[in-house]
Amino acid sequence: MKITIIYDNETSRSDLVPDWGFACLVEAHGITILFDTGAKGNILLRNMEKLNIDPKSIEIIVISHGHWDHTGGLEDFLEKNRNIKLYIPSFYGIPSCAVDEAIEVKGPMQICEGVFSTGELQGETEDGIETEQSLVVHNDKGPVVIVGCSHPGVREILESASTHGKVHALIGGLHGFSEFDILKEIDIVCATHCTQYIAAIKSMYPDKYTEGGAGRIIEL
Repeated sequence: MKITIIYDNETSRSDLVPDWGFACLVEAHGITILFDTGAKGNILLRNMEKLNIDPKSIEIIVISHGHWDHTGGLEDFLEKNRNIKLYIPSFYGIPSCAVDEAIEVKGPMQICEGVFSTGELQGETEDGIETEQSLVVHNDKGPVVIVGCSHPGVREILESASTHGKVHALIGGLHGFSEFDILKEIDIVCATHCTQYIAAIKSMYPDKYTEGGAGRIIEL
């Protein structure tokens, strides 16, 4: 299983562009999935080109939630490849740009062999009720959870994912998450994008913390 961070606030390579937003490529179980599309299509596509990722190689797109910094690159990407399945939370609605197949996600569901959505989870934030889906990918060492911003709460997301087994890795934006004790049982943590307390997580769990940033490749 291989995860490549394409879009993030920071970059691990000087030839890539950092920007507020998130997108990553998930290669697992013989399927290639783009999880979120960042804020700007030109940055998404430029970073993909530098990372030697061909848009036409992607079979599935999963959108975590409807915020601009996770959906902004979608239409530009679809200009390069419309031959995909798009899994998108039902509240967001199907975009006007045509795709091969668009699936509205409500409850937990299987996306393909070994890959699942938590379904729409809700959490109360300073901006009101936020709804978001996360990705759960089966791995020999336990499920890998990939999140956009964790608006419903990291605890709630991990509890949902734990129906697939003991969570092995957590990757993505953790927003204002501060219940650091619940990371004790997770083997790998890669906090990206909107995570407010990256330094604290890294300090508490140096052995399990993995740096994020556009260009980072995590092999599990």
